[in-house]
Amino acid sequence: MSKFRLAHLGLVMAAIGFTAAAPLVGLGSIAHAADAVRAEVGKPLQEAQKLAQAGKNKEALAKLKEADAVGGKSPNEVYLIERTRASAAAAAGDNDAAAHAFEAVINSGKLSAAEAPKFTQALAGIYYRAKDYPKAITWIQRSLKDGENAQMRELLIQTYYISGKYAEAAKELQGKGNSEAQLQMLANIQLKQNDKAGYVQTLEKLAGSYPKTSYWADLLNRVTGKPGFSGSLSLDVLRLKLANGLLSKPGEYMEMSQLSLQAGNGAEALKIIDQGYKKGVLGVGSDAARHQRLKDLAVKTAADGETNAAKVEAEVLKNKDADGLSNLGFALASAGKTDKGLDLMTQAVKMDGAKHPEDLKLHLGIAQAQAGKKAAALTTLKGVKGSDGAADLARYWTLQINHPM
Repeated sequence: MSKFRLAHLGLVMAAIGFTAAAPLVGLGSIAHAADAVRAEVGKPLQEAQKLAQAGKNKEALAKLKEADAVGGKSPNEVYLIERTRASAAAAAGDNDAAAHAFEAVINSGKLSAAEAPKFTQALAGIYYRAKDYPKAITWIQRSLKDGENAQMRELLIQTYYISGKYAEAAKELQGKGNSEAQLQMLANIQLKQNDKAGYVQTLEKLAGSYPKTSYWADLLNRVTGKPGFSGSLSLDVLRLKLANGLLSKPGEYMEMSQLSLQAGNGAEALKIIDQGYKKGVLGVGSDAARHQRLKDLAVKTAADGETNAAKVEAEVLKNKDADGLSNLGFALASAGKTDKGLDLMTQAVKMDGAKHPEDLKLHLGIAQAQAGKKAAALTTLKGVKGSDGAADLARYWTLQINHPM
């Protein structure tokens, strides 16, 4: 079971920037206070602020103890002390002291409407940094009640995930225009919950919106392992792999070209082999002679197919052989006789008696796509039904057409 490596996984978050930046907002001289501050409080408070502004945060925290020791402090004096402490403690990395100070400032009722959300967000970030995830969630949610914020929403999802609240994280991620990282997280959650169907759906979104070989490889490996998957679709899976650059081994090129030959499509087989040669996968090593023999067979099959096309067409039409007519049409389309080939494949789809009727629709859609007829291909592929894998592959071809690698 494959799993994605999440680059951030909640450990490096843009929203964590709040823990360093927001506490400093609005800190200034106590001269700005609405109420008077007594000298015995104001003197150490001013000195603490100067130390904090100079980056001497631990010294600032120590100086604040002098202000703490003064009795009978007014609410305004307490507010200014805690606000200074919030800044110095956060900058010094003292999460516990910072959290208590932030809560005191927020609950003081003295923050302006513009400042209050910043302090709430900062407190959420502090609890996250301290790995106190339950409190982080509480304050993130409080922040979101005050107004939607993309960074805080992202932090909420990350906090749910890293604290093991997978159902909550998945709920936040479902049904939204997610980023690649968010889709990766959702996929990981679905793997942890053994939600195979959900995982594949998310994997399809990743392959469609952020096409990468890793997503396509996983997606195609899973479709072939699906219960009821038809062996008749093996070549079509390889066609998708080839289209997405997933073939890399000599055996893969050999297998695909041999399946094409079995389907009577010498032209396609030759193209596959030529691509293998071009990439330096075929025609080298101890099996080079074997590769050449296969290529010679493909050349001969393609030539014979072109020579005998009219005869074969007459025969399959006489016998009302839908499968044979579709294979002939695909071979002609692969050989460059696009209009003729697609016409025969269209006739085959409309005929009765095919062994796998949905396969014929799938092949027509693939051939249309390969011929550059995107609109027609998408329409055809949309009509592919069934539970043997054909409909899945039609959907994946649609993804590939709309979002090629």
